[in-house]
Amino acid sequence: MKTLSISKYFKEYGIRPSKRLGQNFLIDESVLRKIIASAELSPKDIVLEIGPGLGILTLELAKRVEKVIAIEKDETLCQILKNILKANKISNVEIINKDVLKISNFQFLNYKIVANLPYYITSPIIRKFLEAEQKPKAMILMVQKEVGQRILAKPPHMNLLAISVQFYAKPKIIAYVPKNSFYPQPKVDSAIIKIIPESIPEVDTEKFFGIIKKGFSAKRKMLKNNLSGIDFDQIGLNPKIRAENLSLNDWIKIYETIK
Repeated sequence: MKTLSISKYFKEYGIRPSKRLGQNFLIDESVLRKIIASAELSPKDIVLEIGPGLGILTLELAKRVEKVIAIEKDETLCQILKNILKANKISNVEIINKDVLKISNFQFLNYKIVANLPYYITSPIIRKFLEAEQKPKAMILMVQKEVGQRILAKPPHMNLLAISVQFYAKPKIIAYVPKNSFYPQPKVDSAIIKIIPESIPEVDTEKFFGIIKKGFSAKRKMLKNNLSGIDFDQIGLNPKIRAENLSLNDWIKIYETIK
């Protein structure tokens, strides 16, 4: 593994990774190349990078696209990133010092998201942008391996996260990433996932996901106990089936029946 040097920044600025913010910095150059390749970047692209940290990925993105909008919650890292960009004569990066989950309106069109996400905000980030009025063209995310596998789940292992993502988009795992690809080393391996938003089924999304949440409310119970009053035989489903055994299309059938 060819490693990227970030220790010099820790020494120069007297900083340490924040456990509170879930900071684990990518140090594996081969993984960096995989992220860049899977983003399929063009010179006209606008890229939203969440959690740029010390700019290892930011610098490579900036060389390939029209503009990078880097959203970083850590004020100290924002200042360091400004210095790093200046030293590398990079001028097409806009740094926003905010919590991405608290930003309500993204006004730009035709953008991609590339991010090495702290594990604790993975689901909220994915949900935020898939439900946004202006959805990204693609999301290339570094996530916890188990989360990546949950997102791509199929019956009989379906879950609320998988349905939420697969309703809006087509996800796939690009590669698995060992934990020694980061500093400090996390306790688990990661995965690079690519999520491509697609047109969604014609349903009332609030009602649709309300039904699904009710179906998963008592995971081990048979669906007929969580969703009473439905003629499961009418839609070709066994009333003894459990929520994790249902596909997205099955949930749409249930929604149509209730509607």
